[in-house]
Amino acid sequence: MLEIKSLYVKYDQVEVLHGIDLTVQTGEIVTLLGANGAGKSTTLMSICGLVRAHKGEIFFNGKPIHKIPANKIVASGITQAPEGRRVFGTLTVLENLRLGAFTIQDKKQVSQNLEWIFDLFPRLSERKKQMAGTLSGGEQQMLAIGRALMSSPTLLLLDEPGLGLAPILVQTIFQTIQQVNQKGVTVLLVEQNARMALKMAHRGYVLEVGHIVLADTADRLLNNADVQNAYLGKE
Repeated sequence: MLEIKSLYVKYDQVEVLHGIDLTVQTGEIVTLLGANGAGKSTTLMSICGLVRAHKGEIFFNGKPIHKIPANKIVASGITQAPEGRRVFGTLTVLENLRLGAFTIQDKKQVSQNLEWIFDLFPRLSERKKQMAGTLSGGEQQMLAIGRALMSSPTLLLLDEPGLGLAPILVQTIFQTIQQVNQKGVTVLLVEQNARMALKMAHRGYVLEVGHIVLADTADRLLNNADVQNAYLGKE
């Protein structure tokens, strides 16, 4: 579904991705691990078209997307729930969700998607008239994921969905991600809780200062001594 080939990305004169290669197959959950500053968020923003490739190519369903505008990338079936949630605080929950469906012209489809989101996150249904800025951190994360799902993506990019949340809420969010994947949405996940991410994922990549240094099945990465020492710690 997704193929990244020799991707280089610069911010001004500073190169942050140094020729990475990455693939995501249809139906998978793939996790991208690495320390802060490794280039994980930059990788996701490159896929979305929010950061432009300096060199290299990105293909989605066999078509190059690294030179097309971000809104066309969304229309092609890729959406992102960004790090820090970035909900529109002065709009209601419902208004935020409807903004996520800006690429869909079919009103019936928008209504069906809303129904699905409210089924996934009943709390959003309870608070649909509430201003997004007054929600708790966990509720805002639910809203960010729900908004990303409103355009019926086939590939969902998640950047630190568990960041700053209580462990019980992180578990709820991760269970929902699995439900979304079981409904046929492919997921590329960046998450600081490496153990939880690997337990849910099919495969994973380890990114260190802009280089991919490991790529393997999630089970093997969980049992890899280097990965355990660097990212997993003790249970």
